[in-house]
Amino acid sequence: MSRPWIGGVLAGLLLLTACGDPSSEPGTASTPSSPRTASTTHQRPAATPGASAGADTGGADTGGADTDGAGSEGAPAERPTVLYLGDSLAMENQKVLGGLLRDEAGARYTSAPYSGTTLCDYLEGTGEDSLVPPKDKAAALVRRLRPDFVVLQFWGNAWGYTPCMDGITYDKKRAEYFARYSADAGRLTDQIEGAAGGAKVVWVLQGPDPMTPDRVRRVNAVYEKQAAASGDLLADAGKAVSAPSARYTWTQYLPCTAYEREHGPYCTQPGSDRTALHRDDDYLHFCLAPTTSTPKPCPVRSPGILRITRAITGAVLSAAD
Repeated sequence: MSRPWIGGVLAGLLLLTACGDPSSEPGTASTPSSPRTASTTHQRPAATPGASAGADTGGADTGGADTDGAGSEGAPAERPTVLYLGDSLAMENQKVLGGLLRDEAGARYTSAPYSGTTLCDYLEGTGEDSLVPPKDKAAALVRRLRPDFVVLQFWGNAWGYTPCMDGITYDKKRAEYFARYSADAGRLTDQIEGAAGGAKVVWVLQGPDPMTPDRVRRVNAVYEKQAAASGDLLADAGKAVSAPSARYTWTQYLPCTAYEREHGPYCTQPGSDRTALHRDDDYLHFCLAPTTSTPKPCPVRSPGILRITRAITGAVLSAAD
């Protein structure tokens, strides 16, 4: 498979601005120990180890996050409540992350990702200039769900697709882009903390970008600075999809891990002992199914998604202990 960005820069930009999501194909996105999927966006703890992974269809696909009213109030400490928000990367990850958190932590889990979004979309007060409706703003969901953890995964929309960024793009207004992104990270943290004291924000660090590698490095630095300032958490999911010696160098393939070798579909090229993180035609997303304009969770087993969601799950588990 060829590197998609060498001959397909324009196609790549279309994917970035449209933030397309995986279309349905045969197969499932279940975690290996959880082969079946449910149909709600809120997951109750599994009754037995290895029970089926619940599936989440995020806000942009179902009209918002769904919940059975479970929250952290009155819930045992060993059953954390987790809220997952983000853009198209979160959209494709949400089923697998929910299954892992439920199976490994007995978590109560709700996801409400919206493709094409950035931090300002989840801020209350952005209204008509936002891709996220008022009922699914971060603070609104936190007030309703009272989560222990709010996981935020944003690649950092840089192409002017998000209305609430007011036309501030990385290529034309670089200093303003980072200043705005940093300010929005602080505002979003304040709104989450104001909505439910005690909720911990988990900032997901992003993987390499072949077109603007320094942008992702600096976006991650914004997350790191904000987490340090507010006493929140980091999940370096991007490291899990980077070469060990080249954290910010994009790659389409990585050597298979021991786990991937033992679970065949996750080692996509066993003959060469390597696995695909991206499709030929999409260097941003990690779902190995084709993308379409209809947002939905990834429907097929994808090594990059499993690596990312394991890193997020590990950060939540470490903090919940």
